[in-house]
Amino acid sequence: MQCFVYASVRKADSYLWLAQRDAFDVLPESLVLLLGELRFVMEVHLDGQRELPVENTEQVLANLRMQGWHLQLPPQETLATANHLAYTHAPRDDRDE
Repeated sequence: MQCFVYASVRKADSYLWLAQRDAFDVLPESLVLLLGELRFVMEVHLDGQRELPVENTEQVLANLRMQGWHLQLPPQETLATANHLAYTHAPRDDRDE
């Protein structure tokens, strides 16, 4: 399957895989808002024989076939935490108190 990978400019290390180039109309609005601007990264032929370094190839293919997209988030992050209001809007204070 030919697929197209985009990087989120807003969310570091977050990638959107699409079954069709620039087919952003298949995305839920909440996902569009989360990712913000997307930058095209690459076009790749993906099949069950190809291993991906971070994602499960079969899961990516299943998502692309069923919904037309797959979201790859940074390791240890889930969509639930990425959307959590406290996570996205809490001020970060790195100073020791």
